[in-house]
Formats: sequence, C-alpha cells, structure tokens
Amino acid sequence: MNIEVLLSFLSASIILTIMPGPDNIFVLTESITKGKKTGIAISFGLATGVLVHTIAAATGLSIIIQKSAIAFSVIKYIGAGYLFYLAFIALKDKKSLIDLKTKTPNADKNFFQLMRKGFFMNVLNPKVALFFLAFLPQFINLNGFKVEYQMIILGLIFMLQTIIIFCILAILTGKLATVINSPRFWKISKWSKASILSILGITLILSKK
Repeated sequence: MNIEVLLSFLSASIILTIMPGPDNIFVLTESITKGKKTGIAISFGLATGVLVHTIAAATGLSIIIQKSAIAFSVIKYIGAGYLFYLAFIALKDKKSLIDLKTKTPNADKNFFQLMRKGFFMNVLNPKVALFFLAFLPQFINLNGFKVEYQMIILGLIFMLQTIIIFCILAILTGKLATVINSPRFWKISKWSKASILSILGITLILSKK
C-alpha cells in the first residue's frame, strides 16, 4: 500500500460521501429539525458503524483472497456487478426534498444515545456491508503486508473522512439543505455518483490478484 493508493482511496471516499444519499440526507434533516448537536452525534454513530463493516470484510475476505485465485475472481466480479447495480440505482434516484420549515423540539436524548442511533442505522444496513465488500478490495496490494491490516487502515480512513464531512453537513445545515433541494444539484450529483461507481466497477474487473 503506497501513498498514491491511499490518496486515490481517500478521493473516491470523499466524493462518494458528499454525494446525496440516505445517510447524509438523514444527517441534514435531523440537524435542521433537531439542531446541529443532534446531527453531529448521529454523524459519529454512522461513521463508527463503518468499523464493524470493515472488520467483517477484513476477516472474511482476507482468508478467501489469500488462499484461492478463483475465489478472488468470483469476489471481484460479484463486487464489480454490485457497484454497477449501485450506479444504476443512483441514476434512478429521485430528488429528496428536505422540509426547511418543519421544526421539531430537540429530542430528550444525550450524545451517546443519538450516536448509538446512528451506529445501529449503519451496522444493520446490509447494503453498507455489501458496499464495503465491493469497495475495499480495489485498493488492496496483495504483495504488501497482511490484507486484513490494509483493509482496517482503509476503513479507519473512510470513517475519519465521514465524521469530518457529516459534521460539516450538520453545522452548515441551512445553506446545504437549500443547495441539495436544487434540482440542478440533484441531477449533477446523480450522474456524478453513477459515473464514479461505474469507474470503480470497471477498475475492480481489471484488477489482478
């Protein structure tokens, strides 16, 4: 694993995190209706849930990848197919409106209760698990140190950039919600997300053991 691979991974992760999706839309909505502290707490929960998916992917995939070239190829093509599927779904996404007028009182929950809510939302989402199974192997160097260690490092990087971006979303709620409610922004982001996922899928297909 070298600096070029890490930078590529970080760039792809940031772009995919910024693109409108269920998690960041939820952070925005909660921040607007219940305050930025709620949004920040949920952001930490969503981001830390990434570690569970990373460990699951690392412990399961590393053994299979290291022992069988055929298994590696199967995982590679399944992962690429899933990324293409996500790209297709991204193109079909409809614009999600955020109600800027609706305000609800702050929920009577402390930071860790809200963080736990975000954590379980992420951990119990099978789509996130599948995404990490497809996404992480593309940035693994099989000639480097142990695969599971590389995947855990990548997962930590993904988690940290997610925390930063989601917290920024929570703090800049009003302005960002207005931008996301723009039809033009939604159209551009939809095609950008589909393109990125497609490129990742092609890269995975072309990768070698």
